Amino acid sequence: MFLENFINNKGRSGWIEVITGSMFSGKTEELIRRLKRANFANLKVEIFKPVIDTRYSEREVVSHDSNAIFSTTVESASNIMLMANDVDVVGIDEAQFFDNGLVEVCNNLANSGIRVIVAGLDMDFKGNPFGPIPALISIAEYVTKVHAICMKCGNLAHYSYRKSDADKVVLLGEKDIYEPLCRSCFVSAMRKNK
Repeated sequence: MFLENFINNKGRSGWIEVITGSMFSGKTEELIRRLKRANFANLKVEIFKPVIDTRYSEREVVSHDSNAIFSTTVESASNIMLMANDVDVVGIDEAQFFDNGLVEVCNNLANSGIRVIVAGLDMDFKGNPFGPIPALISIAEYVTKVHAICMKCGNLAHYSYRKSDADKVVLLGEKDIYEPLCRSCFVSAMRKNK
């Protein structure tokens, strides 16, 4: 099947790019930038996001800076394979919310000659690996880790600290619930919460 898809895509070579980091680090901003550049190059682009992500828009991928690009919402990673027909580039935002099947989907797309750009949190609010992102990082050709600024000390931040007592892993929110922290400030904040 791989060889058949490779030949059908005129011998193009696909690959996987992962943009990751904490909340407020510019992941979605970078994803939108790359996808808009692909559009400028007259490449056929399709963008997907999970149905759970309704913070700014149901039909667009929107950054914290209010930059936006049209997207298709999907319920599971397998839906991406069904909808990514005749494209050159696939963008996927908030990838941490997808099931682990996203890894196979991204591999299949890249193996068939498609450039796949994935953005998502690498860690949850407790500092644990989040969803399919760690596995995607391991198979990606290109990984970009972006950082926010620590809200306590001003150093580079790569943790998404949850300010509320809610314990479920997936809790949509913005600056009212989360703040980026550096390692030292994150460890200190987590100790205070115990």
